[in-house]
Amino acid sequence: MIQVEHLSKTYGSTPAIQDVTFEVEKGEILGFLGPNGAGKTTTMRILTGYLPATSGTAKIAGFDVHEDSLAVRKRIGYLPETPPLYPEMTVEGFLHFVARIKGVSAGDRPVRVNMALKRCNLLEKRKVLIRKLSKGFRQRVGIAQAIVHDPPAIILDEPTVGLDPRQIIDVRNLIKSLAGEHTIILSTHILPEVSMTCSRVAIINRGRVVATNTPDQLMAQLNSGLGYELEVEGNAEALAQHLRNLAGIQSVHVSQVQNIQAGLPSDLPEADLSGSRHKLAIALSSSSDDLGRQIAATVVRGGLGLYEMKRSRVSLEDVFLDLTTEEKPPEAIAAIEPESDAPEV
Repeated sequence: MIQVEHLSKTYGSTPAIQDVTFEVEKGEILGFLGPNGAGKTTTMRILTGYLPATSGTAKIAGFDVHEDSLAVRKRIGYLPETPPLYPEMTVEGFLHFVARIKGVSAGDRPVRVNMALKRCNLLEKRKVLIRKLSKGFRQRVGIAQAIVHDPPAIILDEPTVGLDPRQIIDVRNLIKSLAGEHTIILSTHILPEVSMTCSRVAIINRGRVVATNTPDQLMAQLNSGLGYELEVEGNAEALAQHLRNLAGIQSVHVSQVQNIQAGLPSDLPEADLSGSRHKLAIALSSSSDDLGRQIAATVVRGGLGLYEMKRSRVSLEDVFLDLTTEEKPPEAIAAIEPESDAPEV
């Protein structure tokens, strides 16, 4: 449905995006994820015909964004970061206005407007002036104007910015309900939006796409994906050494939590704090079995007090930070891309 190939945009000598390439299948929700200033909005503006690209191509529903701009605009719904609303119009009046300029025939407009109102839970607000709506309802109106002409592709740029938790959940559920019938690109820097809404993720950093895959696969392919976090009292360094000798444990990191011995001065050297609590971060090798029982047994045999033990898994946040806090060499990026079925030549 959406094909982007080698897309670049340069302002003078400053590149905003460079060689951006990704695809979105029909009915899919793609999370376009990146830090502020990474190039998300520039990419969205090129896809919607708002900006021309310096080089590269982008096609939506088979139409080139540059060469067939009007055909593309008929087939997309766009919600920019600030919804394009007219505050003195009613919700229903505004949607009729948008449907008309989007080319919906006069006979179909009432049906399309009612459908958009219903899907966005705006039926009770249809006669209300937009300026009297809360930010959450205004965001719903923004999504309604993006879908009122029933486009095959919808592009949403930061759709939940500034909303409270309840409004975020409502908008998130609305976006998920649009999948299947519509192909959606959700541009955001909010990680929970991607993990809870999107079927696939493209991560952009410094103008370049550094990874494209499903959230689960991205998390699975990051090293040290499974481990344990422990909080113990006693000789944590000795425990760490015993744990490092267990097959399947990749690393053990020890950090002090606090001194809990009553009346013990807090400025004593580390050697005098044998009774203080420590945290241990244990990373398992990717091929190891679950070692939870062996780890717990090692703690008990060592005579340490065990206050907490919990599993730790790589999150999408870990993947995001790993890919965006330092430059990745091409081979590291290639390792995160889906493997090709094509044979090596």
